[in-house]
Amino acid sequence: MNPLYPIEWAVAWIMVKFHALLGLVMDPNSGWTWMLSIVALTVVVRVIITPLFIRQIRSSRAMQAVSPQLQALQKRYKGKTDPESRQKMATEMQAVYKEAGASPLSSCLPLLLQMPIFFALFRVLFYKLPEAAGGAAFGPLTVDLAKSAYHATLLGSTTIADSFLKTGDGGITSKIVAGVIIALMCLTTFITQKELTMRNMPPSALEGPMASTQKMMMYMLPFIYVITGPGMPIGVLMYWLTTSLWTLAQQLIVVLTYPTPGSPAEASRHRRINDKRERKGLEPLDFTPKKPAVVVEEESAPIRVQPKKAAGGKKLSDQERLEQARAAREKAQADRRAAQEAKAAEEKDKPSSGSALSKKNQGGKKRRK
Repeated sequence: MNPLYPIEWAVAWIMVKFHALLGLVMDPNSGWTWMLSIVALTVVVRVIITPLFIRQIRSSRAMQAVSPQLQALQKRYKGKTDPESRQKMATEMQAVYKEAGASPLSSCLPLLLQMPIFFALFRVLFYKLPEAAGGAAFGPLTVDLAKSAYHATLLGSTTIADSFLKTGDGGITSKIVAGVIIALMCLTTFITQKELTMRNMPPSALEGPMASTQKMMMYMLPFIYVITGPGMPIGVLMYWLTTSLWTLAQQLIVVLTYPTPGSPAEASRHRRINDKRERKGLEPLDFTPKKPAVVVEEESAPIRVQPKKAAGGKKLSDQERLEQARAAREKAQADRRAAQEAKAAEEKDKPSSGSALSKKNQGGKKRRK
């Protein structure tokens, strides 16, 4: 059984319903009517996963907030390749993620949830549509509707089922239409990653492994479209172009209204707010973050392990030397505490001794009189 069958059926149903709605004001047999039905399908999908996008933004902020802690953990375990150290590092990183409410996978959820719909639409346009046009109806996609969609043209003889590699009757026109859509997909994705996402990140987040991954994705995603796009039907390419434009618009709204703290986008927003207040004759706002009072705890001196030998001349292991050093440090600390307590007790007894001496002197004076 095809696991994508329910999603394929739902995709075909949404397309058919929007085609019927658009057919009231447009030519039902036009390729543009079917193309706009695919655009409407994309909008429905993106509206459904909008809560996941909000969760993605929150998780991304949390990931940026814990970035210094993650870098400190990586420095602490740098050079330690034994399984125990790796396990401890992974456990501590998971604790940091849990405390901050961050998840590295949250940024991938919207993309992962769209992939089944993407492949379902691909199968509907690439397999089900020709089969339904040949007489084998597929759910809500009847034979008449399938023939209308399969033979509806956009430009010249280009249909939504044509692709760059399989042009059908469209010939060079289909290649041009598919090539233009692929180019727009690459451009939209690059702008989203470069001009918006990178501008919405603080300088501290532009360093480390996460920043390297972000920069790699900025160039890898357009390259993936160039590789996979030519084999996709034009209707599927239009779906992906629409979702890329939706993502660009969402990122633009986030950058303008809810920028990341400490990012260049936040500084631009503060300037816009103060410029608007200046035009109204109001005092500018001070957006400088208040520095919290931080109590710096005095760190204990590092343990220095000297090479020693046991009483029998046997060389001690690293763990045994470390335990001896810890025991020596604890003993030294206990001796210092005892000396401090003895000194405090001595200072406390001094006033009482002085008062007794003064009373003795006064009694001697009385006897002499």
